[in-house]
Amino acid sequence: MKILLVFGTRPEAIKMCPLVLELAKVADFEVKVCVTAQHREMLDQVLNIYEIEPDYDLNLMRNNQTLEWLTGAIIEGVGDVIKEFAPQLVLVHGDTTTSFAAALAAFYQKVDVGHVEAGLRTGDIKSPWPEEANRKLTATLSTLHFAPTESSKNNLLNEGILASKIHVTGNTVIDSLFQAIDIIKKDSFKESAVISSLKKELGAQKVILITGHRRENFGPSFENICLALKEIAITNPDCHLVYPVHLNPMVQKPVFNHLGSLSNVHLIAPLDYLSFVSLMDRADIILTDSGGIQEEAPSLKKPVLVLREKTERPEAVKAGTVQLIGTNKSTIVKAVTELLDNSELFESQQNPYGDGLACQRIVNIIREEYEL
Repeated sequence: MKILLVFGTRPEAIKMCPLVLELAKVADFEVKVCVTAQHREMLDQVLNIYEIEPDYDLNLMRNNQTLEWLTGAIIEGVGDVIKEFAPQLVLVHGDTTTSFAAALAAFYQKVDVGHVEAGLRTGDIKSPWPEEANRKLTATLSTLHFAPTESSKNNLLNEGILASKIHVTGNTVIDSLFQAIDIIKKDSFKESAVISSLKKELGAQKVILITGHRRENFGPSFENICLALKEIAITNPDCHLVYPVHLNPMVQKPVFNHLGSLSNVHLIAPLDYLSFVSLMDRADIILTDSGGIQEEAPSLKKPVLVLREKTERPEAVKAGTVQLIGTNKSTIVKAVTELLDNSELFESQQNPYGDGLACQRIVNIIREEYEL
């Protein structure tokens, strides 16, 4: 059986690379990887960790690329790959433009689509934007739905997806996280010079780790976030704020404008995955608008404050592993200050997103579905 995995961003690669390796163990599968390189540098960092060399590299990333151009280019590029390889199943992940466009390309050629991390919903098609729409559209085109949680499964059932085509597997990001932790703990692991130097500077002081890149936060919301971080840094001089700044100019400009001159704010380049996991493990508080971090950090017993108005990951909120605080300046400052003053406000709970065996479950389901 021929299986094609298509992904294009760093978060997708983190969650799909362990699945590539698990599928490759099965003699009945001929597995190939196509990357769109929707994000180039950050994607390559993850591929290098897993020693995965794509069979097809569309290398689509352009300066100032639009969603309209990117969608069309992916449909055409992935379509050509499908014609050449002739897979029986195309696996896509999550909610990116790559996921939706690749699923559409497969649908146009009557090839089955398997959607990994299916069923997440906020109920608002504009938040996250355009991810909520990408995920819903991908679901419509998919044959198999690999839902990370029962809540995700219920979302799909409510949209009319057949129960027999939905499988709750856990999230592959936990598989990836556990593998990363195993690597980091090995004596042979050499931490990057950037992280090693930074950790020495941080010493034993409290650390707030920040990430932010969501399109719906661009503009006033991002200004609010940066102003909140500035106030937190000024009022807590013994606390260090570490921010690996996303490469998008819409992120870089407000971050460096507001935070670039503060001595206890460390604005660093995006990190490779292993370095970022190591930094998450060192942090006392994590501020983020990332979906993956909402899933990963609970396994590291870290409190997460989510800089969004809505989340498609309500399980973490319900379990108490994250708090949804939005982008209001005063709300952000208050939430962070409370945690800095009283870490007992956060009680670590079991991670609702899985046990690290999601990839194995997906492989077994594919074998059963195709009677292999």
